[in-house]
Amino acid sequence: MTIYIGLLRGINVGGHNIIKMADLRQLLEKMGLQKVKTYIQSGNVLFEAEQGATLLTQQLEEEIKNTFGFPVPVILRTAEELEQIIKDCPYSMDSLNEGESVQLAFLADEPSQEKIDFLEGFKSELDECRIVGKEVYLFFRQSIRDSKLATQLPKLGVPATVRNWKTVLKLAAMAKELAK
Repeated sequence: MTIYIGLLRGINVGGHNIIKMADLRQLLEKMGLQKVKTYIQSGNVLFEAEQGATLLTQQLEEEIKNTFGFPVPVILRTAEELEQIIKDCPYSMDSLNEGESVQLAFLADEPSQEKIDFLEGFKSELDECRIVGKEVYLFFRQSIRDSKLATQLPKLGVPATVRNWKTVLKLAAMAKELAK
């Protein structure tokens, strides 16, 4: 069995696409997934499954649409992948100044080099990014809400969902607990 971290994009934001985490847990359990846990209301779910990520993603997206009535992109990472993602982070959390943050954009697929070059063109003294495979590490010296770089993520041409570094670390800790 593989431990997966499911990241749902665009739910419970601004009163739109509302999904209660208890309802999401029930749906995943009904699908036969094991040890289902959720974390905060922004669409983070952990579970154990035998299926591969591609099949699971399709099943989850279909079941969520059928149950809740709207499409929700789902991005999956295994617990092992998440551990490697954390190790690969190019930014130090020890030296963040007030107002600075590290965020992680999880991508459904690897973007083309042309799209990567386009995004990297928006780096500035306020915003940095590093793209590694299907992850975009984002370093902001001010709020992500004020970032020109962050607003360009959709132009990578692949579904993406962003989590702050604290959430990424919490999900990794939860995955370790689930493995016990």
